[in-house]
Amino acid sequence: MKTRSWRQRRNWLWQALVLGAALLLLGFLTNNFLTNARQLGLTLNFDFFWSGERPASFNIGDSPIPFQASDPVAKALLVGLLNSLRATGVGILLATVLGVLVALARLTPHWLLAQLARLYVAALRNTPLLLQLFFWYFNVFLQLPAGDTPLRLGRWLVLSNQGLQLGAILISPEYAALVAGLTVYTSAFIAEVIRGGLQAVDRGQAEAAKALGLKDFTLLRRVIFPQALPIILPSLTSEYLNLAKNSSLAIAIGFSDLYAVASTLANQMGRAVEMLLVVMGAYVLINGLIAALMNQVLERVKFEH
Repeated sequence: MKTRSWRQRRNWLWQALVLGAALLLLGFLTNNFLTNARQLGLTLNFDFFWSGERPASFNIGDSPIPFQASDPVAKALLVGLLNSLRATGVGILLATVLGVLVALARLTPHWLLAQLARLYVAALRNTPLLLQLFFWYFNVFLQLPAGDTPLRLGRWLVLSNQGLQLGAILISPEYAALVAGLTVYTSAFIAEVIRGGLQAVDRGQAEAAKALGLKDFTLLRRVIFPQALPIILPSLTSEYLNLAKNSSLAIAIGFSDLYAVASTLANQMGRAVEMLLVVMGAYVLINGLIAALMNQVLERVKFEH
């Protein structure tokens, strides 16, 4: 008991030392930054965010909420944040669905389908996301028919180089290209995560379930996937976080996400440091929320098992 107590105190001591060192390093870097900023005549000031005297002074075409150039800087950043969130959320959902399908295709006994899925994963994982975004934007969505002669696929889907119309919802080509690029690129990584998790489940479980007469889909849904989830979720969380950060590449294809809006504001107002801090804080918050949610899912999965 004394040995265990001593080990616990030693672990707490090491943790306290590491935390203290991290705080000292953070304090040193902060002081160094503030000192250099004062020497350069730079002062941190966030008052212009809400001041009507310094409006955003530019329009945002792809805005989920009403926005005008005369609106304050804070509202422009809010529009950029909402754009980042809707691209990230939809991308995570679609990439997960596509990743599951590709993973199952890689594990299928059908040779051709498995090889096609393998080629899909290899090609996408070894190609930069930026190039894929350019492909989707310039070679796919901007090559659709002109707006006056759109391509109609049924009653609810209309395609043109002006965007995609789903019923009453109009999707810009920039947003569509960003979501398509994030979805396809991330799905290749998710497919490998899911494939590895499924293969980590003991084969005896599947053989026993088949002996009981379970069909393949029921076997996968009730036996294999529940046991693979605790293995899959930690790595899957990392892919979600990467997708959220990769969404900042939207600036390359002209989509007004948070980073693109902040960059424009920094160039106009000469407040690069403030904008950098805002963007960093926003991405830390977004990724923190994703990680916290996925940790809750993981704890629930472990509890059920």
